[in-house]
Amino acid sequence: MKPIRKAVFPVAGLGTRFLPATKAIPKEMLPVVDRPLIQYAVDEAREAGIEQMIFVTGRGKSAIEDHFDIAFELEKTMSERGKDLSVLEPTRLGPGNCAYVRQQEPMGLGHAIWCARDIVGDEPFAIFLPDEFMHGSPGCMKQMVDAYARVGGNLISVLEVPREQVSSYGVIAPGASDGKLTEVMGLVEKPPVAEAPSNLIISGRYILQPEVMRVLEGQGKGAGGEIQLTDAMASMIGNQPFHAVTFDGARYDCGSKAGYIQANLAVALARPDMAAEVRAFAIDLLR
Repeated sequence: MKPIRKAVFPVAGLGTRFLPATKAIPKEMLPVVDRPLIQYAVDEAREAGIEQMIFVTGRGKSAIEDHFDIAFELEKTMSERGKDLSVLEPTRLGPGNCAYVRQQEPMGLGHAIWCARDIVGDEPFAIFLPDEFMHGSPGCMKQMVDAYARVGGNLISVLEVPREQVSSYGVIAPGASDGKLTEVMGLVEKPPVAEAPSNLIISGRYILQPEVMRVLEGQGKGAGGEIQLTDAMASMIGNQPFHAVTFDGARYDCGSKAGYIQANLAVALARPDMAAEVRAFAIDLLR
């Protein structure tokens, strides 16, 4: 069984729900307290033992490349002033440990993943949707990689939600379960509540076998006129092992404004250096 060494980050989206904030700044660079969303995703990947980060970008996303590069002027100035440079350590990706490829036009998540096919090669790989902020320890992908070591094949992260919310998400049709691990028998995109096969929703983290690239290559457009990753995964069920890992942690949808604020509050309240002050402010605000 090949290890999971590579991760794909589809970051070409325009972030229109956060305009005008994202007019000049990639939505993935919006901070949750003091780190951008993309940094949290990369940190999660590193914790899981992933070595190479592959960013599928678009026009106007150069700030992501700059973030993971050496900032010579900044570091020189900080050194001369005796400031601690360790705060920048997470932003440093070693030579050859990051790659960037362009998605020239918005044709869906499946198309974005397919754009990374030559860099992924013939290896299983992880996918991170940075908008899906996964908060917990160990991280979501570490939990998935540990499960992958047991069962191999393809895995997706899922979360339990109240049944009345399932029509907003992709939902799995579950088979046999073993603790946090559930066999996936099918995938349904945004089903009516009465027809949902479960209350387990897909939550933005994947481990897929390289065969998905060949499926995507010949796949037509699906919902919204886009090439959908869900359709490609659904066609692989039954041909390869497919499991879901129920994430032991919290998820915040940072593609929505409310979810983004929730993520900031959750992280702030978990930080010893600011939790007391933020909690006191929140209590005072709600009086």
